[in-house]
Amino acid sequence: MKHIVSVSIGSTERNHRAEVDLLGEQFIIERIGTNGDIEKAIKILKTLDGKVDAFGMGGIDLYIYVGSKRYTIKDALPLREAVRYTPIVDGSGLKNTLERNVIEYLEKQKLIDFSGKKVLMVSAADRFGMAQALEAAGCTLTCGDLMFSLGIPYPVKSLKLFYRIAGIIAPIAVKMPFHLLYPTGKEQHKNEIYKYEQYYHESDIIAGDFHYIHRFMPKRLENKIVITNTVTSQDIEEMRSRGVETLITTTPEFKGRSFGTNVMEAIIITCIGKNTSEVTEADYKNMIRKLALEPRIISLQEKDSITELR
Repeated sequence: MKHIVSVSIGSTERNHRAEVDLLGEQFIIERIGTNGDIEKAIKILKTLDGKVDAFGMGGIDLYIYVGSKRYTIKDALPLREAVRYTPIVDGSGLKNTLERNVIEYLEKQKLIDFSGKKVLMVSAADRFGMAQALEAAGCTLTCGDLMFSLGIPYPVKSLKLFYRIAGIIAPIAVKMPFHLLYPTGKEQHKNEIYKYEQYYHESDIIAGDFHYIHRFMPKRLENKIVITNTVTSQDIEEMRSRGVETLITTTPEFKGRSFGTNVMEAIIITCIGKNTSEVTEADYKNMIRKLALEPRIISLQEKDSITELR
């Protein structure tokens, strides 16, 4: 029996536990929130260190990426340094592989024609693989990093421009208190429906981290496609009630919810059986194939029920 624990600085209301069979092995997958309390998260990590198979770092990333450059988020370092024996990952390995593959899969299977689609990418730094794949597929991107992370009402209209701006801002932003960049704890439940509303309405696809998407999600989103992850059954119902046409999660459902990329990466490195420093991109891709990880695609506007399209 393998035990995977995501220790998250997000809300405790999103805690979840599931038991699943993967490649003939039983896994306990658990998410433990701390309502924004980093010290509490550190205490949990230290208590469970060496007693579980892998940790996911939830509610916070260790790194953000701008093109080929990687910047370390200051507030995430104490979480990583709290662990001595158990591997800990933040999901970035899958953001560059699985999430990129999802866009390519949807296009190859002719499930979505991305050419010419307008996409609101709520944070390109957080979902760099997805952003690059969407642009390569012919989408017109609006990168919302300045708006959603820093509160600066300026949409960035291409990845090229995003890289230029982020190259200046990222070294400063990663040193800021993380709660100023990303909703944590109870802040994850807030919904400021009128802020940045126009960028949702002018887009065909809303993509990226669900907490960013939800934070400013308008009351109505008819005919929109949402590509995200880490959604609960309540999140799905809320999107249905607001008119979202199709929901695509980049990670599969386990017992009623899709877990974050940090959880899935923790599962994958456990299956690979290497030290995290030795795991390559090819290892990730190979294990994604073995686990047959494919996006979950749901039509939300069927008359009688929410229907899985695949």
